[in-house]
Amino acid sequence: MAQMQTGAQGMQSLPALLQRNAAQFANAPAYREKEFGIWQCWTWSETAKEIEALALGLINLGVKEGDFVAIIGRNRPYLYWSMVAAQAVGAVPVPLYQDAVAEEMAYVLGHCGARFVIVGDQEQADKVIEIQDQLHQFEHMIYLDPRGMRKYDHTQLHQFSHIQDQGRAAHDELIGELNKRQAKLDYDSTCVMLYTSGTTGKPKGVVLSNRNVIQSAKNSAEFDHLTQGENILSYLPMAWVGDFIFSIGQAYWCGFCVNCPESQDTMMTDLREIGPTYFFAPPRVFEGQLTNVMIRMEDAGALKRKMFHHFLAHAKKVGGNILDGKPVGLMDRLKYTLGNVLVYGPLKDTLGYGRIRVGYTAGEAIGPEIFDFYRSLGINLKQLYGQTEATVFITVQPDGEVRADTVGVPAPEVEIKIDDNGEIHYRSPGTFVEYFNNPESTASTKDAEGWVATGDAGFFEEGSGHLRIIDRAKDVGKMADGSMFAPKYVENKLKFYPDILEAVLFGNGRDRCVAFINIDLTAVGNWAERNNIAYASYQELAGHPKVLETIRSHVSAVNKSVAEDPMLSGCQVHRFVVLHKELDADDGEMTRTRKVRRRIVEEKFDDIITALYDGSEKVSTVTEVTYEDGRKGSIKATLTIVDAEVKPAAVHKVAAE
Repeated sequence: MAQMQTGAQGMQSLPALLQRNAAQFANAPAYREKEFGIWQCWTWSETAKEIEALALGLINLGVKEGDFVAIIGRNRPYLYWSMVAAQAVGAVPVPLYQDAVAEEMAYVLGHCGARFVIVGDQEQADKVIEIQDQLHQFEHMIYLDPRGMRKYDHTQLHQFSHIQDQGRAAHDELIGELNKRQAKLDYDSTCVMLYTSGTTGKPKGVVLSNRNVIQSAKNSAEFDHLTQGENILSYLPMAWVGDFIFSIGQAYWCGFCVNCPESQDTMMTDLREIGPTYFFAPPRVFEGQLTNVMIRMEDAGALKRKMFHHFLAHAKKVGGNILDGKPVGLMDRLKYTLGNVLVYGPLKDTLGYGRIRVGYTAGEAIGPEIFDFYRSLGINLKQLYGQTEATVFITVQPDGEVRADTVGVPAPEVEIKIDDNGEIHYRSPGTFVEYFNNPESTASTKDAEGWVATGDAGFFEEGSGHLRIIDRAKDVGKMADGSMFAPKYVENKLKFYPDILEAVLFGNGRDRCVAFINIDLTAVGNWAERNNIAYASYQELAGHPKVLETIRSHVSAVNKSVAEDPMLSGCQVHRFVVLHKELDADDGEMTRTRKVRRRIVEEKFDDIITALYDGSEKVSTVTEVTYEDGRKGSIKATLTIVDAEVKPAAVHKVAAE
């Protein structure tokens, strides 16, 4: 790493880092992809040649400096190459969420004015063709997978491999132009434009420069001692800033290998085969894996189940301390070593986490029980706090200072201040350039001195200097009696239960709180199967009396925990419904990164909220839904409203100021 960092001054673009890696790590693996059950591999030298051929092909196709090139598809080396090739020719890559519906894509493609679109397969091509008449700047589309594309009109359609072939054929003619464009790239050149998830309105195009990406990658890699020998599995949406910084920023800075799974369905198998050393996942991935582990253990034999729970209890007691290098007695260490042979090691290998040296989770709060479970197994799982506008990193957790209830200390070169209203502000080398074509939003988010308002409320702990996040600043309100309303705090406690997939709390300005609950179909379905409870649909299972009683017990337990916090005891859930459908991004109820669009949910299910507050025992509702093929429909349901046990506050609530 030391040798790499000495040349940092000259490494001011991704193509420059690629050239360095092709020279220094020529025969080391840069990309792997599993296709047809076999891992394909490209070295850094081969990667540079593939990207050069594509870049020459893009120039040949007419891509000009400053053009926007949209990239849509699942994680594949070719699409990662497309982002670097676009930058090499002076264009701006704009990755989109592959599961976005056509109208969502129409907004982003129209907003940035993309002349060129690179897609993974026929499904993505069809979406673009469907909205083509709305895209006045659109000229050409390149597709990667030729299956199903033979009979399409190829006037504006081009196969990825053909573009590369044309680039190779025109090498002598165009290489001078490519070199000239690459030579212009510096720290202030645009590296990528990423669109926000749009929780409160239309997505905004966040412009990130090479300085933002490369400095953030450099600082974070040094912080966690990442080296050229790391292996990562790239499976998160390429349109998300986290994937961009891990799979491109850090990968190109360090020169480590990016592994792409065969499909979403084979991700867990591919994860086990790769055994990444550096891993990132949002909380829902860790929650889902833990749920599956617990489901499997319920089906295991009595002896195996007893051994599992026995050693797990010991790991919970000493595992975190051993991981953090804290003193632990000899007998406890020996027992933990035995547990590692019998339980922890095999379990980590089954999950694909046997080689992880550094693991991260972010995006949402993770339950302390879930977080501590993984750390107790010896997995160095940490939390970070970040945003697209920060090029990910705002705070990170140093080794030995990892806790479930904080998000760590300011990341390297990041300054943080908290205003009088409790809102967190930061500035750093990763601070975004601007929102594309939106000077008003840029000015309201980033001030003249470079300070960015995060929209999150939090505070620094005295002594430790760690940051604690309370909630989104705009979501923190007051109950009718003046006590604090912080929905995320309660929602995260509810989601710690494997049975509960999602929760949405309401109560701002009211005398009490109510909630919507989504059950986790995998966990609750397995429970129903073990108890011989038949069900025909999600809706039927969600309304089953035993399911409602189980959820009621979870809500009551959360209320007991919330009642112990004098500041937030007014946020206990008085009544709730288990919704008849999962909240879905296709229905506009969530973002593509699975964040609840609170205002939309509130408007869409207004009749259910009214019933929760007016004392009704049941409510009949009709909800519009979007099917996988894009058709609209509606589902009817009569929901049972459940009263939960509310506990008296342990200490009198803090009065309004």
